[in-house]
Amino acid sequence: MLTLQHPIEMQRPGLVRFGAGQVETLAAWLAAAGARRPFVVADKVNAARLDLLGLKDATLFGEVKPEPDLPNLEVAVAAAKAADCDAVIGFGGGSAMDLAKLVAVLATSELRLPDISGPNRAPKRQVALAQVPTTAGTGSEVGTRALITDPETMNKVATESVQMLADIAIIDPALTVSVPPMVTAATGVDAMAHCVEAYTSKRAHPIIDDYALRGIELVGRFLGRAVADGGDIEARAGLALAAFYGGICLGPVNTTAGHAIAYPLGTRHRLAHGIANALIFPHVLAVNAPAVPEKTALVGRALGFGAEGRQQVLGGAQDFCERLGLDMALGAHGVPRDDLPASAREAHGIRRLLDWNPVDLSEADILEIYEAAY
Repeated sequence: MLTLQHPIEMQRPGLVRFGAGQVETLAAWLAAAGARRPFVVADKVNAARLDLLGLKDATLFGEVKPEPDLPNLEVAVAAAKAADCDAVIGFGGGSAMDLAKLVAVLATSELRLPDISGPNRAPKRQVALAQVPTTAGTGSEVGTRALITDPETMNKVATESVQMLADIAIIDPALTVSVPPMVTAATGVDAMAHCVEAYTSKRAHPIIDDYALRGIELVGRFLGRAVADGGDIEARAGLALAAFYGGICLGPVNTTAGHAIAYPLGTRHRLAHGIANALIFPHVLAVNAPAVPEKTALVGRALGFGAEGRQQVLGGAQDFCERLGLDMALGAHGVPRDDLPASAREAHGIRRLLDWNPVDLSEADILEIYEAAY
């Protein structure tokens, strides 16, 4: 864990607009930025409600896949080039916003993803970039990182650059009102997992801890309400703020074992990112509890359970998720049991996350977590 004496760098969009109705300001912002040929990157659900952005002459790429892969990115980049776009708008969840980041830096370049993957290799961005989230989960709207699946290796390729930081993030909780209850629950747990993993990371920092704990508290207060009543705009706003805080945590600290173990569930078996993280969250929180007991106790307090020992933590976190209506049995989500060893090997190789987990997890430990979740 770091202290206040350790330096830290925080990056976020130069302009953040938060609140119901703020999406209506997008068109005016684009006009003021001199953008005349906007290119919208969206999934099929949000492509069907493009009118909410209030744009008259936008080109739409509405084929973002869940857990987007390299071919999906290449088609999107080709479409952006054909449109000669001067602005890119990510409109959707984390998949759409991650794809939008990469489209924005590749649309005016002959480079491809392998040329820019990793840290700080993206070319200077020549087009404007706006992010408009429609779920309260990933916090991708405020980050510099994007993840794309390589279909040959089935691994997530991470790209990170300040060039992928949005010029504006418009966080309008009214856009999340139509999100179904189970998606609300899963994405809310994902937002919380971002905060929890950053909070308990080996490189946790006091500045980020404040954002992380507040995000966890917001999820504890509002997620159940939003699942029960999707039209509860106060609850939706609370979750949107929690996701925003989680996004801030990802930049300088990032996630740890929870996300590393969840990733193969998405890349190998197409589980949505939110539910994959929800299934793993209680198990990693419990495994890490002995190494970070005080912080685990505060997480438990925020979510309404005690944290006296590993089993109480596991039971409390599991109960929190189940009360949201989530089926917490990994086997119920189409993951074959005989693939768990291969998934464990893949997860154990994600050192950029696992190396910062407060407990060193072996491949056998990860397999044990999968088996316990099954």
